[in-house]
Amino acid sequence: MSPAKIGCGLLVVAVLAALSGAAIGAQNLDQGKPAQKLFAEGCASCHRSPRGLAKGRFQLTLYLFLQKHYSSGSSSAWALASYLDSVDSGKRVAAKPAKSASRTSFRPPAPVR
Repeated sequence: MSPAKIGCGLLVVAVLAALSGAAIGAQNLDQGKPAQKLFAEGCASCHRSPRGLAKGRFQLTLYLFLQKHYSSGSSSAWALASYLDSVDSGKRVAAKPAKSASRTSFRPPAPVR
């Protein structure tokens, strides 16, 4: 093998080692925070209140959604999902479907003269 190929191979190995070391040193900044604080820091800018955010979903599906889109780790996603579920626990009744307005309801009762 030529010295250039060996040098290139060593460079690739060094870069991979440096990148894996950086990933190992990363920390979860949300770990250990209470769910109310997680909501205040991450959700309150768009949502005024935690009420209604669970929307009758199962806690597991809410957890998976939060883990994929909004949280930095599985423990913070589970804490936030549990918090949102506990806030909405009184609203587990299925909503009644709204009646669609028929066309006749917009017409006047008799011809206008």
